[in-house]
Amino acid sequence: MTLADGTPIEVSDGFGRWIALAREGRDAGHRMHFIGNGASAMMASHFAADACKNAGLSAMAFNDASLLTAIGNDISFEEIFALPLRQLARPGDLVVAISSSGSSPNVVRALEVARSLSARIVTLSGKRPDNPARSLGDLNFYVAAHRYGWVECAHQLILHYWLDQFLNLHGGGAL
Repeated sequence: MTLADGTPIEVSDGFGRWIALAREGRDAGHRMHFIGNGASAMMASHFAADACKNAGLSAMAFNDASLLTAIGNDISFEEIFALPLRQLARPGDLVVAISSSGSSPNVVRALEVARSLSARIVTLSGKRPDNPARSLGDLNFYVAAHRYGWVECAHQLILHYWLDQFLNLHGGGAL
């Protein structure tokens, strides 16, 4: 668990900061944008839905097949998350990037765009400790595992723990 400048912090502090970012965003009318590829896209969709339904957060995932394939085919696969972020993200929004490797070019590009838009960023990554995503977030949750399945399982646990703790502290929408 590290901050934007690479400073290590306790995992509990990281969750506390993420919960605070989400609460501040909810109260200020900001959105949460979840991004990821493959199994991480599934998690992005799942937690955007749960954050919206259960926590009253304005949350969305960029995984619409028509949008992704149109951008990938007509522009470039590297832009499939960056372009929608340019259109929809505003300063103060929260981007949650889920990437097992932390090095997918489309995720890294989206994080660069999010930073340029003054969005807040939380990353969940794994595999290599020097992966690019890990240096692009305000909060960076890193799973020190080299197998994709283990990283993916840990990411699901991290996401569930964050949302459960948010709900315990701040309630939300319908349960």
